[in-house]
Amino acid sequence: MFGMNKIAAIIILAFFAAACGGNAKKQQETATQKATLQTEALPDNSDWEEIHASIAEIESFDGTRILESGQGFFVGNNLLVTQYSLVSQATNVKVKPFNENKTYTADKFVAFDRINDLIILQVDGIDRNPIQLFEGSLPNFTKSMYVAPKTGKTIQLFSGKVLNLANVKGSRLYRLSNVIRKSQFGTPIFTADKKAIGVAYSATVDYEMQSFAIPSVYISDMLKKQKEKPESLAALSVNANAETAAENAKIKGIVLETDAGNITLQLFNETPEYRDNFIRLAKEQYFDSLLIHRVIANFGIQSGAADTRYAEPGDNVGWKGPGYTIPAHIIPGLYHKRGMVGSPRKPDTANQRRRSDGSQFYIVSGRKYFDNELDEIEKQNDYKFSAEQRQVYKTIGGAPHLDGSYTIFGKVISGMDVVDKIAKVETDQRWRPVKDIRIKRVRILK
Repeated sequence: MFGMNKIAAIIILAFFAAACGGNAKKQQETATQKATLQTEALPDNSDWEEIHASIAEIESFDGTRILESGQGFFVGNNLLVTQYSLVSQATNVKVKPFNENKTYTADKFVAFDRINDLIILQVDGIDRNPIQLFEGSLPNFTKSMYVAPKTGKTIQLFSGKVLNLANVKGSRLYRLSNVIRKSQFGTPIFTADKKAIGVAYSATVDYEMQSFAIPSVYISDMLKKQKEKPESLAALSVNANAETAAENAKIKGIVLETDAGNITLQLFNETPEYRDNFIRLAKEQYFDSLLIHRVIANFGIQSGAADTRYAEPGDNVGWKGPGYTIPAHIIPGLYHKRGMVGSPRKPDTANQRRRSDGSQFYIVSGRKYFDNELDEIEKQNDYKFSAEQRQVYKTIGGAPHLDGSYTIFGKVISGMDVVDKIAKVETDQRWRPVKDIRIKRVRILK
């Protein structure tokens, strides 16, 4: 037995020796392969040097507090485009081009598009060749690529494909196979001939992280409409300064030019933050081309959702705002009689502070109520109607179930016949009109 054990031990030792020898041989081969790879020529992307110099890393700041980081690219000698959401709360932005260590400051802008999430910053003290923008629509599966900072002396290019041009959450976007990480938000995506398809970012859609490019056609439109005199980033603040608020208080009315006719609103000075917000968005042309996306019989009509500008038939819309909400401001004495303008919001279960949507609004067409109906609403909502309210709801009508819970900030002074006409149109099961009705533009009466 001992002899057999000794023989077995020798065999086992021999096996391990062979295995170790094999591993050593494999390690030597791997090391040789690595050495060979290191001596092979790296891809020559030197023809992208000029493009590389016109892309920059950015960091946005509120004073000295850093907010967001990402990238941008030059579309003018000192004009850099990036995502609006990266800088919307900033007082200044630090810009560091890919090809140098120097940092520049941008605290002004010449154009922005809140709905398409784009802004063009003016960067002082720099002069770069603008990146050429692609005009038109790309066919599916066009090669797409983005540029990364250098590793050593080599420019890194990462390739993918443009999958399609899609309507995603109310925005027209190129869907990409490229993987875009948070630090790359704002970077340009290129065609093979070095034209920028658009501004890249990623988001979760249908429970999956996907990459997109905001089409360059929107950048071209912004460049055509850029301001002659740059404005401070502080002008993007949601809150109006005292001078602007004083001017807004004198405005006589707001005209909604719709496919069905004109509706003129008066905004209340009792709710200045809502008045100033609505006027600011109107000046930005934010409401132009948006759908009247919700029509409810015996209640009213609703508009102002950012995801309706490019909405196609059958799309479920009405979920996208301007990126912020507004604190509730419920004024005693203002109630939802016919013709009132109010601000919708998420339900109490998801919105305990009852903050209003930043851009959506409704106009009450309503209906008349009986005393017993008003009594029931009082019990359900723990709210007491005044004698005046009861009389108005019984003779003129309105939407009493919203009183005390939703902010009212204006009223219709002309065009209730248009509201009534819209309130009678055919809708689908989500209350969207079967035939689209849009706000063509909004005019301010001074």
